[in-house]
Amino acid sequence: MLHIVFGEASVPVLTEAINMDEKMQGELLCFEDDLSVGPLFILDTKEGQANRRLWWQQLAAVPQLQQPELMPETMGQEATATPASAVEEAPGDADRLKALKTQLKEDPDLEVWIWAGQNARDVCGYYWLVSQLYDFAGRIYIIYLNNLPFLNEKGAVFYPTHLYQILPKEFLKAKKLARAISLAEFELDGEEWHRLMNENSGIRMLEGGKKIKGEPTLFYDKELLAQTGKEFVKAWRVVQQVTGKLKYPVLDQFLGWRLKELVKEGKVESKGDLKTIRDFEVKLPGEDNNTANPVTE
Repeated sequence: MLHIVFGEASVPVLTEAINMDEKMQGELLCFEDDLSVGPLFILDTKEGQANRRLWWQQLAAVPQLQQPELMPETMGQEATATPASAVEEAPGDADRLKALKTQLKEDPDLEVWIWAGQNARDVCGYYWLVSQLYDFAGRIYIIYLNNLPFLNEKGAVFYPTHLYQILPKEFLKAKKLARAISLAEFELDGEEWHRLMNENSGIRMLEGGKKIKGEPTLFYDKELLAQTGKEFVKAWRVVQQVTGKLKYPVLDQFLGWRLKELVKEGKVESKGDLKTIRDFEVKLPGEDNNTANPVTE
């Protein structure tokens, strides 16, 4: 048996759960990319994968040689001119997928359990993975914890959106939900993945069930501006204020990138190094910088 999760945060709890039940014993594979944000256009090609790595490097403030800032929606026709060799290759999800397929071919008895919570990252990851594993139908299982009640540490009922919110012992009950992905699901959900790639939205949000809705990259800009005041405040505080209002969390790194883009557009002023959200402060234009009171940690 091989278990799959999307995101490192889910690894510790599921690892502990696997160790608690001999019937769940098996390898745990984590796919790290968050496919709910950023460019997906032709992601099944080396060019598409290179464009996505380039976008992540922009978010991480990695210097690029003569590369323009690219929006996810534009990293299609224009960005396909970027040669794959221009972006540093590193082992990633494509390599993990290749290794997984090799395992499945070499071991015809191997079963794969895909664990997914009720959030866009897990659901997008599921769509991507299903589109790649059609040849192994009958051996691929899904445990989708969609709007299901669990007990927290105090014994109270709650409805988790992410696997890492669930106690390890609670996974032992959740395993009963494992079911083989049907041929119809492989076809329909594979088509959904291709729709998401072609749509190439900047942000993908879960509306309920497995329904993903695309939104433009600028979707959270209005909220970021609303949380930016007339005096300088740490960028991480602005991001924290925005994420605190969201039902489903968004990567701090993504919102930090949007803040930096707003600075470049002149909609927000900054001081400090535009690197991570802890390296700079922001405020709305129009006030005298010398009289502003920076907020420190």
